[in-house]
This record gives sequence, structure tokens and C-alpha cells, in this order.
Amino acid sequence: MKIKQFDRVRLKDGREGDVMEVFGDQEQFILTIGDGPHDWEDIDVFLDDIEKVIYTSED
Repeated sequence: MKIKQFDRVRLKDGREGDVMEVFGDQEQFILTIGDGPHDWEDIDVFLDDIEKVIYTSED
């Protein structure tokens, strides 16, 4: 699975977030999760934490 900056992904724990940064060779990511500005949070995740890509950004 190829994950790019600004893709929307679903984590294995059910949360969804937008990829803000991709590190290494698709090894680690910073995601922004939450429903809106009132509860947005940036988290670090690894490729193994991601279940699937829901929306892929345009190239």
C-alpha cells in the first residue's frame, strides 16, 4: 500500500486521519485526527497501525 501526504487513512483502532508527513520509506507518519478544529490532534503512527487508505490525494 502506497501512502502519500494528504491521503486519508483508517487506523486499525477505527480512527481516521489525514497524513501530514511521511517519514523514511513509508515507515512512519504524522496524522491529524479529530472531527474539527476543537479536537484536532497530531499523532505519530507506523505503517503497521494503518488498516487502509480511504481517500488518496491527487498526484
